[in-house]
Amino acid sequence: MESLTITLFERLGLLLIIAFVMTRTPGFRSLLYRNYSVRMSLVHAAVFGVFGIVCSSIGIIITEDGTIRNSLILFPVAENHFVVSLSLVAIVIAGLLGGPTLGFGAGMIAGAHLFFLGGHGLLANALVNPITGVLAGLTARFFSTERVISPLKALFIGVFPPVLHMQLLLILNDDHAGMVEIVNTIGFSLVLTISTAIAIFTAMIGIALKEQENEAALSSKQAFTIAKEALPFLKKDSKFEVAGGLADLLYSRLKLAAVTVTDQDEVLAHRGLGPGFHRFRSLLMYPSARRAIRLKQIEVAYSKKDLPGTEENSPFEAAIFIPILKDRDVIFLITFYFKKAEHISPVEMMMAQGLGQFISDHLNMLEAEKLKDHIRDAELRNLQAQINPHFLFNTLQLIAGLIRENPATARLLTLKLAGYMRFNLRLVSKSLVELEKECEHAEAYTAIIQERFRGRIDIRFIKPEEMSNIYIPPSTIQPLIENSVQHGLKDVFENAKIEICIKKVSGGVTITVRDNGSGFPEHLLHVVTRKPLASEMSGVGIYNVNQRLVQLLGESARLFIRNLPEGGSEVKFTIPGANEFKEKQVIG
Repeated sequence: MESLTITLFERLGLLLIIAFVMTRTPGFRSLLYRNYSVRMSLVHAAVFGVFGIVCSSIGIIITEDGTIRNSLILFPVAENHFVVSLSLVAIVIAGLLGGPTLGFGAGMIAGAHLFFLGGHGLLANALVNPITGVLAGLTARFFSTERVISPLKALFIGVFPPVLHMQLLLILNDDHAGMVEIVNTIGFSLVLTISTAIAIFTAMIGIALKEQENEAALSSKQAFTIAKEALPFLKKDSKFEVAGGLADLLYSRLKLAAVTVTDQDEVLAHRGLGPGFHRFRSLLMYPSARRAIRLKQIEVAYSKKDLPGTEENSPFEAAIFIPILKDRDVIFLITFYFKKAEHISPVEMMMAQGLGQFISDHLNMLEAEKLKDHIRDAELRNLQAQINPHFLFNTLQLIAGLIRENPATARLLTLKLAGYMRFNLRLVSKSLVELEKECEHAEAYTAIIQERFRGRIDIRFIKPEEMSNIYIPPSTIQPLIENSVQHGLKDVFENAKIEICIKKVSGGVTITVRDNGSGFPEHLLHVVTRKPLASEMSGVGIYNVNQRLVQLLGESARLFIRNLPEGGSEVKFTIPGANEFKEKQVIG
């Protein structure tokens, strides 16, 4: 028995070498992810069936006198000889990975081969394989949450097939005494060898799966890193700058023979071997490139005839064509070139897929951001460019009346109006302006208003001497003053007052506009900043100001409005610190 066990373990070493090679094949790895189809099930059943035949062929023969023969079993044996087969290893693995159907198919092939080999106990040898395949497949369903059964569980499961085999040998043979002797001879050795082989095989499968997952994780990480580094190039406006940056990055980061970036008309950039093959339109005439553009999916070329250059002088043997999509259109085609077709491994394919998806997603995201910025910018410019024509006409009439009575004042108001209008005309060029410039704009407005309502309205402007490095959306303070003049003080004919107070506080600057007018109606206090009230007293001015503050400076800059106990109203907001303003000025 000891000699038989050693011999079987020697055979086991050869089986594990074959199993190791099997775990490296792409078709085998598809089983690990339960990617079944009728065609693939037939293929896998045939593969594992052949593996079972190999396991039987490298088994041993026990002769009538108990002698062990170690030669390959290629042809039928004598009726009084017994074939000790290790085919149950292949059948159990087939059932555990592919389920009862695959296990049964592989078992039928291995069983038919054992039936062909003949010998003592041929019926039991033939039947045990399909039966074991079905039982192993049903066992796999019990462990369906596990992609690969652990080696310890496999060791336990592997005990039962040889025990079943021994029982069939005893049941299906008339020579009971002779079969008992054979079972006693091979029983322990088969149980030990087959269960150990199955446990080792599942451990190898687990290692193969872990390697595949590590490869996928590594390629995804590398693709993500490259896509992140590609962002500065993707933001370029020129397609040649985008293509050149991508080609440089990909060629330096990946081990490729060459990289080419094209659009649908011409080659934009090429790095690596064979630059002479990549003149304008030279790549796009090839079937794989055209197919990748038409189908909008990755294409792989394994033949020189699908690549640039003649078959004699081309430095490449294979390539991966990666379409880059924006708004469902192919705007770039990135091509990875390889000197040999075997250089295209699953890692390269996963890398190509990941990069194509990442770059396409980034381009669409940047396009969406640009569109959003353009829409927001257009809205802000529209709000900022609003000029009240009544204010302009009234001021011009005021100046016309003062020309004879008080030329100096008329000249001063003309300069103030010119500065006010010049500031408004420049609104469309900036999202943020210096607080000093905004104050000059507001003071020009208040100078005109005080002259217009001389003796009726007193406007005080309180501000710190130093206001550098502080930025604010343009035309923010003036509309608040205008609201006080037109609405808050419209029914006040004596001692009307407006106070504009700018004060530095920790974390920023507060700006407050107060008046001693009639205040806001209570039903408007909580909605005036949230929606335009064109039909109400406050119009859209306060709403527009609040929108600009929130969109450009954030929620912390929102307007706060209250009615004062002594009468009148107060509108207040806070500008964040100077450092934040510098950032926002650059963004704007």
